[in-house]
Amino acid sequence: MPETIRLEVPVALIVAAFFLITAFQTERLVQEHGNLNAVHANQAISLEQADKVRSRFQLLAGETAKLAEAGNAGAKAVLDQLRAQGVTVRPATP
Repeated sequence: MPETIRLEVPVALIVAAFFLITAFQTERLVQEHGNLNAVHANQAISLEQADKVRSRFQLLAGETAKLAEAGNAGAKAVLDQLRAQGVTVRPATP
């Protein structure tokens, strides 16, 4: 009687290894997803603060531009410095 090759054990080991690797990768992806959500939340707070600073700066710069148009020498000097640094300033709208 010829000897038969039993493939059940090697196939079972391969299938078990595949599922373990898949489970490990899934767990890592879930962790990374959580980390990315935390980073996104932190960035949202920073962006919100940056928007507040930007709007306050635009208000201040606009009021300075109004003063410069009215002839204030100090305001003109401030606007000249801002323009030299590449900052565009528009007069504040009422």
